Amino acid sequence: MYSLFDYAFGPTKVIVVSEERLQAAERRAKEEQVEAVEARISDLTDYSKKLRADLKQLAPAQEVNEKETA
Repeated sequence: MYSLFDYAFGPTKVIVVSEERLQAAERRAKEEQVEAVEARISDLTDYSKKLRADLKQLAPAQEVNEKETA
């Protein structure tokens, strides 16, 4: 029967990987991060454009309200 102590202090697993495979995995991970950041930037840019268009539509209404209160 195993105890919690056996799991905490059991033998560790060592995996040996060639330097080339490690660098390839790191490169793939970085490329995926870049793609994710670029997708997020694109989404935020689109959202910013939408908000600016909404502001332009609201600006004339705001000017009319200011003239009515003056």
